[in-house]
Amino acid sequence: MGSLSETDRPKFGQALNQLKELIEDQIRQKEQSLGLKTAQGDVSFDPTLPGISPRIGKLHPITQTIQEISDIFTRLGFETVDGREIETEFYNFTALNIPLDHPSRDAFDTFYTESGHLLRSQTSTVQVRVMEKRKPPIRIIAPGRVYRPDAVDASHSFMFHQIEGLMVDARTTFSDLKGVLHLFLRKLLGPDIKMRFRPHFFPFTEPSVEIDVSWGKGWLELLGAGQVDPAVFEAVGYNPKKVQGFAFGLGVERIAMLKYGIKDIRLFYENDLRFLEQF
Repeated sequence: MGSLSETDRPKFGQALNQLKELIEDQIRQKEQSLGLKTAQGDVSFDPTLPGISPRIGKLHPITQTIQEISDIFTRLGFETVDGREIETEFYNFTALNIPLDHPSRDAFDTFYTESGHLLRSQTSTVQVRVMEKRKPPIRIIAPGRVYRPDAVDASHSFMFHQIEGLMVDARTTFSDLKGVLHLFLRKLLGPDIKMRFRPHFFPFTEPSVEIDVSWGKGWLELLGAGQVDPAVFEAVGYNPKKVQGFAFGLGVERIAMLKYGIKDIRLFYENDLRFLEQF
């Protein structure tokens, strides 16, 4: 205002006063519309209170379990690899040493499309595709959904999640398999966990074992594993005389049910917020 002439100063001051009155009037109207009575004491609305926070979603317990398992294997030097769920018979069966007339197909034959493709029955298909594209050394895990013709009940589902692992090098022994799985289970379930290896049969590994853990009053089967069968190496173009390796697989739902004390696998898929909000 100091730069204004004596004639313009009163006009400018009058304009400022009018603007002030206009702003104050707008504030009073807003206070009345909000029900504010600060001068009288009672306040029905406090503008300093925080707003209503929206509900924040959380990761599904299956996703949480996959991430926890993947983090452990990442620290052990394994790479997490994703793969397709719709596969050909070659990758789902033939390359895994499961020919057309193999009796184990009865438990694995799954859902076929009109084109002859099928929904994969294990994530071992990812291992085959990786070996086709890479040369050893290989150290990977492959998490994902798999599909099998199982009747749905408290412990079975036609769709569930697996994590399968593979390690291939010039000298990868069964001792390496035991060491890796021992470290993994101790980190996942606690340092005092006990485990045992039982002879078993899988078409794609030889020798093959099932791994049980001591949980509660008895033993619980948790993983399947073994040394990769030479026929699998031949199917992907490896020389079985120059490489060797091990593979393993586990069901994610079984791990989650064990860790969280869940008795029915169907709870994972029903989308009931009363169940999911607990995790």
